[in-house]
Amino acid sequence: MSRTETDSLGAIEVPANAYWGAQTQRSKLNFAIGSQPMPISVVHALAQVKKAAARVNSRLGELPEDIAKLIEQAADEVISGKLDEHFPLVVWQTGSGTQSNMNVNEVIAGRANEIAGQGIGGKSPVHPNDHVNRAQSSNDCFPTAMHIAALQAIEHDLFPAVKMLRDGLEQQAKRYANLVKTGRTHMMDATPVTFGQELSAFVAQLDYATHAIEATLPAVGQLAQGGTAVGTGLNANANFAENIARELASATKLNLTSAPNKFAALAGHEPLVSLSGGLKTLAVALMKIANDLRLLGSGPRAGLAEVLLPANEPGSSIMPGKVNPTQCEALSMLACQVLGNDVTVNIAASQGHLQLNVFKPVIIHNILESIELMADGCRNFQEHCVAGMQANEQQMADHLENGLMLVTALNRHIGYDNAAKIAKKAYEENLTLRAAAIALELVTDEQFSEWVRPEDMLHPTPSKSTSAKPGSITARRSWS
Repeated sequence: MSRTETDSLGAIEVPANAYWGAQTQRSKLNFAIGSQPMPISVVHALAQVKKAAARVNSRLGELPEDIAKLIEQAADEVISGKLDEHFPLVVWQTGSGTQSNMNVNEVIAGRANEIAGQGIGGKSPVHPNDHVNRAQSSNDCFPTAMHIAALQAIEHDLFPAVKMLRDGLEQQAKRYANLVKTGRTHMMDATPVTFGQELSAFVAQLDYATHAIEATLPAVGQLAQGGTAVGTGLNANANFAENIARELASATKLNLTSAPNKFAALAGHEPLVSLSGGLKTLAVALMKIANDLRLLGSGPRAGLAEVLLPANEPGSSIMPGKVNPTQCEALSMLACQVLGNDVTVNIAASQGHLQLNVFKPVIIHNILESIELMADGCRNFQEHCVAGMQANEQQMADHLENGLMLVTALNRHIGYDNAAKIAKKAYEENLTLRAAAIALELVTDEQFSEWVRPEDMLHPTPSKSTSAKPGSITARRSWS
């Protein structure tokens, strides 16, 4: 069953039960590309724009009140997700997002006309262009929806997920604040740290990435709405831009303002480039965290084996008993995807030609994918990895006792060159540092005990003018 809908190109058949109209149907037929639908959050954001526009236009005397009420009622159904099945278009369409904008216009009009008792679809009493799209263009509606969808995804999904992981890591850092272990630089043994200090770096990295994203949000909150086709605001009331920004801010509880230069808001996407850069920063931090825990958990007998990661599932179809760091692998893989998405955003945003950038759908598709992947990834990693991981304290103690870089503590007493001789002799002759130092007659047994104390190597050397306070960190063995 079908019905006939029309646009400027003529008549076309549309499924009888579809709320959309002619332009959506043409896009559906002409752009059968890929399987990535236009993100539904963008659709919902467009509906928020339509609802706000109807209210503002009604207040400004640009739209009859009864028409505005019908638009608002239908828009609410779209925003709620009730009509999600009526948005079939894909990302790979016109670069301005015009077809998705019209998809929303047509569905709202089609549903509004049904509410008015005129049946599904059509253009009376509510017209998709003249009424739903009043004082608007796809060129300002779509970037406005892009910004709203991105901000909502960050505030409601990404930030809570990052905080969940960040707090989980901080809890583990406090748990192991006093557990001394071997530090490593260049993947080689270095001077001691505590496991808590090691984990605290992850917490700080996530804090930095969060701040980097937060710094971009004021610009993302500046909306293109009111620029209409090219940025001049043609066919929009002079008060429309400021009023709809306030309306949208009230409805979404986001910090939204009218962009000071609508020409830039339509033709350039620097705010979203900056946001993508912030997301990239988070991806880099997540990659570091995943890889470090994967290395520390390597083994169980031929690797570092300093961290015991949860065994969530069997790791091999051929090797019985094997368990792999799958959560680390998943987190690092999605970080790779986010880094690639950022490259796409950068290239797409550079393609603003004259008064319009026509790579908008791919920009918001990649940004929203990055947000979704990292939000899910952070929650999953906290729940299935960080919450259940444990330090292998015995292995850490063994590595620390056998490490050569404890010799660094002797630098201030016997000099770098002499300390290096001790380390070299200990390594070549498989001796302890103590035995090598005494054999070379560079320190006495008593001096070695006094100067080489791992628990004293975890902070800057106290000033000679003040006495060192006893620390709470204690070595787990007598160091040789």
